[in-house]
Amino acid sequence: MKHRNIKIDGFLSNFINCFWEHDNILKEVEYTILPDGYFDLIFEIKNNEIINISLTGIWTNQINVRIKENTKLIGIQFKLIASEYIFKESIKLILNSETVLPTDFWGAKNLPFDNLEKFTDSLTKTIYYGLKNLNEIDNRKFKLFNTLYGQKGNISVKELSETVSWSSRQINRYFNQQFGFSLKTFLNILKCKSSYRNIVKGKLSPTQDYYDQAHYIKEVKRYTGNTPKELYKNENDRFLQLLTLGEK
Repeated sequence: MKHRNIKIDGFLSNFINCFWEHDNILKEVEYTILPDGYFDLIFEIKNNEIINISLTGIWTNQINVRIKENTKLIGIQFKLIASEYIFKESIKLILNSETVLPTDFWGAKNLPFDNLEKFTDSLTKTIYYGLKNLNEIDNRKFKLFNTLYGQKGNISVKELSETVSWSSRQINRYFNQQFGFSLKTFLNILKCKSSYRNIVKGKLSPTQDYYDQAHYIKEVKRYTGNTPKELYKNENDRFLQLLTLGEK
């Protein structure tokens, strides 16, 4: 398999983490996807033709996926704020699941699937044009998500509320209505995700704000279904995100 990412800079980085491409060449494979604090728009391509487009919700636990042989996946990894301002809807109904979109979504049939750079350029223009037509964006939400992702979940609810000048009750209501889970759950997912890079390197002790080693192991297993040691072993290259981190 071949896997690569293109990071997004500038204004759109408030909404998009990266574009990614996964090319499965030889045989059908199964991977386990771990929670990472993002949701994805995924284009499935075979023989350079689009056969499926899906929009995922947020994963709060591990999920197994199958990728067919001779199939390419191209995805856009969105930050949570994109659900409201790019897709203009709540994604709580697809929590830990996905929904299938029409194969002509965003003019997909005319996109250059054979070149990730050109694909990225085409869709960033489409997305940016849509954002230009929006009314004013709530700056509290910009600050909220920039702080959350920037701190990788290592911030208390109280401190976050004070930082963005938005009450914790209002933030929690927003999270439950828009995404289907609490702010605290999202903080925990981001903390868990931030440990993946260390786990790949064999560093199995917490560097985030956990009480102790036992609490760290419990929290990682809570969201991934596995202990840090099991993730590190990554038997049969099962965990796709850890596999791609190990290639860097």
